[in-house]
Amino acid sequence: MAESRHIELSVNGERHHIDASPETPLLYVLRDQLGLLGTRFGCGQGTCGACMVIVDGKAVTSCDMAVEAADGCRVETVESLGPESEPKHRLARAVLDEQAAQCSYCLPGILMSAKALLDENPAPTEADIRAALNGNLCRCGSHVRILRAIVVAAAEGTT
Repeated sequence: MAESRHIELSVNGERHHIDASPETPLLYVLRDQLGLLGTRFGCGQGTCGACMVIVDGKAVTSCDMAVEAADGCRVETVESLGPESEPKHRLARAVLDEQAAQCSYCLPGILMSAKALLDENPAPTEADIRAALNGNLCRCGSHVRILRAIVVAAAEGTT
């Protein structure tokens, strides 16, 4: 493993200066150094989407993104949507209103994929939504409700 180096991240609007080995996965820095536990570890290979975050407006799997690649970037995690008890983002509110969370393990990654989509395309079609969620695996029975919640959030407009 390479020596640690200074890395600067803007996470959920807050600047962080950290020391990490450049190849450390962004996921580990978010969870272990910044204490942002909402982003989940799933497969560790970038294929399940549980660790999805938004980096400079794009949904990315944080388990296979080296923290060095995020140096100087704007990172958004599921915590940016607000606490479960009082979600501030329409997407998180819609998930609660539609009772779209079952086991919730995949939900943080799905929410971040959906947020990236809505930020880029405020009026997505169902096909757009399905395409945006293509990298997120969900094995519970609430996937249809998750899709419905994203449609509801899109219809509500911004915030």
